[in-house]
Amino acid sequence: MTSIPHWCSYVAGKWLDGGDTFTVENPADESVVAEVAAASVGDFGQAIEEARRSFDSGVWADLPARERARKLHAFLDHLEAVRTALVDLIVAESGQPVFFAEGTQFRTSLTMARETIELYLSMTHEEANPVPVAELIRGGTILSIRRYEPVGVVAAITPYNAALIMGLQKLIPALMAGASVVVRPSPLTPISSLMFGAAAEVADIPAGVLSVVVEPGAAGAELLTTHPAVDMVSFTGSTSVGRMILAQAAPTVKRVALELGGKSAQIYLPDAVERAARGAAAVVAATAGQACVAATRMLVPQDRKDEVVEAVAQAYAGITVGPPSDRTALMGPVISAAQRERCERYVALACGAGARVASGGGRPAGLDRGYYFEPTVLDLPDNDNPAAREEIFGPVLGVIGYRDVDDAVRIANDSDYGLSGQVYGADVAAATAVARRLRTGAVSVNAGLYSAYAPSGGYKHSGLGRERGTDGIRAFQELKHMSVADLR
Repeated sequence: MTSIPHWCSYVAGKWLDGGDTFTVENPADESVVAEVAAASVGDFGQAIEEARRSFDSGVWADLPARERARKLHAFLDHLEAVRTALVDLIVAESGQPVFFAEGTQFRTSLTMARETIELYLSMTHEEANPVPVAELIRGGTILSIRRYEPVGVVAAITPYNAALIMGLQKLIPALMAGASVVVRPSPLTPISSLMFGAAAEVADIPAGVLSVVVEPGAAGAELLTTHPAVDMVSFTGSTSVGRMILAQAAPTVKRVALELGGKSAQIYLPDAVERAARGAAAVVAATAGQACVAATRMLVPQDRKDEVVEAVAQAYAGITVGPPSDRTALMGPVISAAQRERCERYVALACGAGARVASGGGRPAGLDRGYYFEPTVLDLPDNDNPAAREEIFGPVLGVIGYRDVDDAVRIANDSDYGLSGQVYGADVAAATAVARRLRTGAVSVNAGLYSAYAPSGGYKHSGLGRERGTDGIRAFQELKHMSVADLR
């Protein structure tokens, strides 16, 4: 059904069988999901070389855009055809609730992928460059042209928390632009990404244009970020790894697109404080707080802080935690024992710096297997607390009081990160005015928009570049200026 002989890498149209294996674990019950064949550094090198060959030959880049679109729709058709198997894999390797794997990871990401194809086709990729006529005449030039061309070979390094979403978010615009792509998924959730190889086979995408290479460590990923034949690295993950990628890519002056960590703030203006409990639930439901855009700092008026902390604590106490087999569970496990220990460590650090645990703070009772951590509410004394400064990447929310709107903006902007933000207010104009003052790549005022047509990305330590929207497509293109004159 899946066209995969067994769990192994897909390189230049072939499945790489044999070699060492590594274990993919189900974080919901610590069982073994699969033994996966590990690609060697040599296999990564082959994937890069074949991507370079395929790009330089023009076998994909020179196809008409509508032909690339036809093949990518066929690629997505195959993913649709194996929906049940693919959703089951996402659930097993990530521990995410079925409703999130099915709804967001699968349905939303495929819809957005198809919309990205149509968005690309609607864009102009060669256009007249606006130059004053007098300047054209003076230079003897007839035309000044802006031309958008594929960037070349792209290394797409994707995270564990949303392997399908982030994979398609990189693959589809890059392939539509005419690039060749090597995908390296997280070792924690690599299996669902192997479906990209099966889909490429079915869609008859030329060998070398798309490879999916899996490994338990980081040696292959480092080759992708340093190899001179790779033109661009697109990475989603932690800021610490993003810094390493920047350093590794520097000697070969690669283009680097980074969507990194966040410590986003959700600000409740005085006329919208009653919305806080609902907004708090969104931080942990479905993802267990494992989302770079999670708004884990809640800013509320100081004189109503106690009221909010109590309401949020009650809301968190009502969130059912459990494995995906429990259809009533709104939250599953974090990805690993190490991630659970990170949550525990930061709760302890927060309390050591004056915070109070209002709800949660430890491992839930009755779940002896799996990497579960309770939805946790911290009453934070200020924005200097460790739980307000560092991305924990787990179901831990900190509530901070502010004196007035200027103080709320100051606190929200007092962060090394700037990936996302939220402002809630009954007075939409006032809330929008606050949103304009936030130093962050995206801000939702009362509601969010996750769309193929809307860009996302970060300020400061939250990254470089944008994904989705026209900016996300242009990220995989080089801009060439052409001037044309008549010699007659």
